[in-house]
Amino acid sequence: MMTSHTPPRNALDAVTHPDPYPYYDSLAARQGLHFDDGLGLWIAASAAGVTAVMQHPDCRVRPLAEPVPAAIAGGAAGQVFGALVRMNDGERHTQPKLALQRALAGVGTDEARRRAARIGAELWRDDGLASWMFEVPVLAMASLIGFADSQLPAVAAWMGEFVACLSPFSDASQIERAHMAAQALLESFKTLMRGATAASEGSLLSLVIAEAEAVGWNESHALLANLVGLLSQTYEATAGLVGNSVLALARQPEEERSGPEDAAALVRVVSRFDPPVQNTRRFVARDCEIGGAQLKAGQTILLVLAAASRDPLGKGREFGFGHGIHACPGNALACAIATGAMESLMSAIAVDPGAAMLKALNWTYRRSPNARIPLFSLVR
Repeated sequence: MMTSHTPPRNALDAVTHPDPYPYYDSLAARQGLHFDDGLGLWIAASAAGVTAVMQHPDCRVRPLAEPVPAAIAGGAAGQVFGALVRMNDGERHTQPKLALQRALAGVGTDEARRRAARIGAELWRDDGLASWMFEVPVLAMASLIGFADSQLPAVAAWMGEFVACLSPFSDASQIERAHMAAQALLESFKTLMRGATAASEGSLLSLVIAEAEAVGWNESHALLANLVGLLSQTYEATAGLVGNSVLALARQPEEERSGPEDAAALVRVVSRFDPPVQNTRRFVARDCEIGGAQLKAGQTILLVLAAASRDPLGKGREFGFGHGIHACPGNALACAIATGAMESLMSAIAVDPGAAMLKALNWTYRRSPNARIPLFSLVR
C-alpha cells in the first residue's frame, strides 16, 4: 500500500495524494476565502466558506462565456453537457431540477441496494476489482432506469467512453469517441422511452417521465441528456465511493474487519471523510464580496469539498454531494448502490481467497483535479 510523508503541494495535488487528510484539516481551519497565488484561484475550504460560495447568486457553476467546455462544444457530448441541470444556473432549470429530485426520491433505496448487491455478486472476481468497481454501479443504475439485462453491457461500455469528455486531460481521440458514445446513449434512451409501457412502471425512467409531465418539463432532449448525466455520475462518483470504501475496509485490522451487515455504516463514513468528489468550482459572474474577500468578475473559486466535510464547525455536514440548490438529488441512491456493492464484496472476502485479495491490493489514483478514484491492481 502507498505511504507518503510529504504533504500535498496544493488543493489540486491533494485530490490524488496518498494521505491528504492532515492537509485538508489545516485548510478547513482557515475560515473565509483566501487566494492561492500558485494556482491563481480563490480557495474556500471551511464549511462556512463553501456554504457561502454555494449560496451566493454571483457564483455560477460555469463561466458566463463558456457554458460548455470548448473541447466538446459542437458535438453530441457537448449537447448533453449543455443540457445538464447540474451544470446550469437560472430559473429555466427549476422545473427540471424538481422533476429529477422527485423522481430520484421515488426510487426505493432498499431496491437499489439489493440490485447492486446482486450484480456485484454475479460479477465478482478477486482479480477483477479494477473493473468491478465501475461496472457494478453503472449496471445497477441502468437496470433501475429500465434497461433490460441484455442491454446493460453496451450501455456500460458507451458510458465508459462518454465520461472521458468530462476530464480536462482527455485527448482528441478520446473526445471523438465520447461524442460517438453520447450519441449512442441518447439514441438508446430515446428507444427506451418510446417503448415505455405498463411493464416499466416503477422504473426510474417512468418516474422521470411522470414527474416531468407533472411540472411541465417538456423538453425531450434535455430529459434524455439528464438521464445520461445521471448514469455518468454513477459511473464515476459512485464508483469512486465504492473504491474508497474498499480502501477503508483494507485499512481495518483483519481481526476487526467489518462484515456485510456494516456496509452501510462504512459507506456513510467514507462519503464524509474520503468522498469521491473532492473539489468543485464556482465562477464569479460579477464583482462581489464573500466573507470579507473582494472577488472580481471572471475569477474562479475552488471549493475544497473534502476539507469542508472534515470541518468540525460543519456539524457533520457532507459536502461531497454538493450543498443547497446544487446538492446532488441522487445522494441517497448513490450511497445505497455503493452499500449493495460493498455488501457483495464483503461477503466474498469473508472467506479466502477474498481476504488475501485485500492484503495484495496496490493502487494509484486516477489523474484528476476533482475526483478521488482509486485504480487497483494486485501484487501477487
